[in-house]
Amino acid sequence: MTALNRVPSLLTRAGTASALTIAAVGGSIVAPGAVASAAPASPGTKALQIAASKKGAAYQWGATGPRRFDCSGLTLYAYKKAGKRLPRTASAQYNKTRHITVSQRRAGDLVFFHSGRTVYHVGIYAGKGKIWHSPKTGDVVRLQKIWTKNVWYGRIS
Repeated sequence: MTALNRVPSLLTRAGTASALTIAAVGGSIVAPGAVASAAPASPGTKALQIAASKKGAAYQWGATGPRRFDCSGLTLYAYKKAGKRLPRTASAQYNKTRHITVSQRRAGDLVFFHSGRTVYHVGIYAGKGKIWHSPKTGDVVRLQKIWTKNVWYGRIS
């Protein structure tokens, strides 16, 4: 008799309450066809979801939400709701991140737009070359393709 074949008889002998106790204390029971639960979402993934939920919110210089945002205000707000603290400006946020390469980027990382050594804009990487950001006066929070190669990437630990 294999271990998988013994599971039903072990549960019958141990009783449902014991199986629930095992689960409550972090134990696991292997059963045929069972799928392990997914790992909890990372702060970057949570921040990305929060930023996306603000789709259509108006741009306002200096605003940090919850109804209006500038670029760094959106990233500050999204990461704060995800449990991480960021400084207020795009350049200060860049200095707070672990700098990564384009090949290391993943959804939830910050994308910093720069001219020379000066960071002037930030968004949250959404995957497939797109970001969620609050672009400029007269615009709204939206998903947009990255339009330049003058970007740096950063990850919040």
